[in-house]
Amino acid sequence: MAEKFEQGQVLTGKVTGIQPYGAFVALDEQVQGLVHISEVTHGFVKDISEHLSVGDEVKVKILDINEDSGKYSLSIRATEEAPAKPQNNQKQAVAATQEAPAGFNTLKDKLQDWIKQTEDKRN
Repeated sequence: MAEKFEQGQVLTGKVTGIQPYGAFVALDEQVQGLVHISEVTHGFVKDISEHLSVGDEVKVKILDINEDSGKYSLSIRATEEAPAKPQNNQKQAVAATQEAPAGFNTLKDKLQDWIKQTEDKRN
């Protein structure tokens, strides 16, 4: 079995079954593996049936081969480039919070006045 396929290898397989926890993918006539629901795509997958169907041909990467049980752990996500993170929106949000005077900034300014008033009353 391990002579035929290796960990890290990228192959095309065919979805043979769908379960709530993942999809079974045939690599050839004798070998099939499981793509866990967390390995289907980047991001959260609530319902695997929205992403895969029986009969679909998918590109998978072999994550692990358990020699004793003959089980293959596969990933579709590992064959895809991760989506770019929206850096511009984050920078704009940080800039907006730094510019806008908000609750604690007002308290900070007032705190100095309150300390001065308290000291004046003591003297």
